[in-house]
Amino acid sequence: MVRNVSRRALLGAGLLTLAGVGGAGGYGAGLFLTAEPSQAGTAAPLPMGSGGASPSPTASPTPTPRKVTYDNSPALKPADLSYRSQTFDVRAVLKSRITVRVPDGWGFTQPDPPTIGRFTDPTGKRWLRVEGGFTIKRPPAASMEIRLAQLKRLSANQMFQLLSQRVDKDYATIAYTYVPPPEQSPDAVLRYVIVRWVANDSGNCAIEMGSTGLPQDQDALMDVLEHATRSIQRKDTPLNS
Repeated sequence: MVRNVSRRALLGAGLLTLAGVGGAGGYGAGLFLTAEPSQAGTAAPLPMGSGGASPSPTASPTPTPRKVTYDNSPALKPADLSYRSQTFDVRAVLKSRITVRVPDGWGFTQPDPPTIGRFTDPTGKRWLRVEGGFTIKRPPAASMEIRLAQLKRLSANQMFQLLSQRVDKDYATIAYTYVPPPEQSPDAVLRYVIVRWVANDSGNCAIEMGSTGLPQDQDALMDVLEHATRSIQRKDTPLNS
């Protein structure tokens, strides 16, 4: 559960407006339809732009689905991973200082403006995205439902398939597969994604994170997400601080 959130800093913060497609279901950005490679050298299907406002996407054209291909790289396994603690700042409505445990050897990058922090493995095939800085307004389950509505509007050639969804006491989680759009990945390599919205002591979503890789990596991707969930802290200050 997220700890050390500065509630005073949140009181005067307005609801952040989504940029572009918006922050489907969370308060924030992810990497939804961004170009691949992204700032971290890879991409995941979550929108680049943060906010608690609910977007109103329009349905995409329905092209013929492509033939899925598979990256048969050896699976990343939980036993392959060790972890370190890292602190970084993100900026949106607020400046959030985030501390989280992430895999050793995964490089850190941020976009400009730094709305997220992203940790990518040396192969560029797996990554963890962490976002804060948005206004804390609604419970994780509500954020999850908004994200699901956007994901279901993805073009058919991205072949989105929801695998699971779950609401727990302090967070909500979905897992799904998809392929990046043709301009990002002409060979239609299947990706496996887990997204989680984590509450603070108020019961509302304070962190959105996503762990992405290949289908054979799913146990390791969940291990990465669980380490992040147990360790994540967010401390907010005004943007000009």
